[in-house]
Amino acid sequence: MMSPTRIVHPTAVLAPRALLPGDPGRALLLAQYLMADPKMFNHNRGLWGYTGRAADGEPLTIMSHGLGGPSAVAVLDELADLGLRTAVRIGTCSALEHGPAPGDLLAVTHAIPRDGTSAALGAHAPLEPDAVILAALREEADAAGIVLSSDLFHAPEEPHPDIDGAVAVDLSTAAVFAAAQQRSVRIGCVLLVRERGRDGSDALDAPAVEAGGERLGNAGFAALLAAGV
Repeated sequence: MMSPTRIVHPTAVLAPRALLPGDPGRALLLAQYLMADPKMFNHNRGLWGYTGRAADGEPLTIMSHGLGGPSAVAVLDELADLGLRTAVRIGTCSALEHGPAPGDLLAVTHAIPRDGTSAALGAHAPLEPDAVILAALREEADAAGIVLSSDLFHAPEEPHPDIDGAVAVDLSTAAVFAAAQQRSVRIGCVLLVRERGRDGSDALDAPAVEAGGERLGNAGFAALLAAGV
């Protein structure tokens, strides 16, 4: 039977709950770390995804959504078509100068949409995650705060008035929140601070990023459990 999706070509059953990293390498790492007997769920377009049995004995899907809002929304939308009901985005961000330190986990309290994908979805005001998921992520993270989602990889040199309150910048969270809300998917987000400042001099090395990825997985899975899924 032909799949109803165009981007995601499922080769295993989708769990109704998922962790959504941007990086396919992180999806592979966490599939091995968090699940027993993971099966490849998707490898189309390099967007690796896996479904397996998590520590609570229930199925879990870990699906990478790629870089930036357009890819993330395409993936989330098709996962919703396949039956996704609850998800946590687990990604990375660049902290502003006053933001958390590299290596910290940031529970996203709001996402400010300053990217083209969010605008195309009609999102202009700050977007909020599911309250239960956020409360659980606050318990797991080192800090909580507002992220600005932009189409630019690096943080702006000087925050201007319309992003007051943001402590970090990323590429995808606002778009993911906007799409999830339109599709009635419960959503939350926790981000690993990969660097602070525009020049990248205060940044994590590769082993620290990998270790941070495991922390992201633990935090995201704990939030799914707290959400009762």
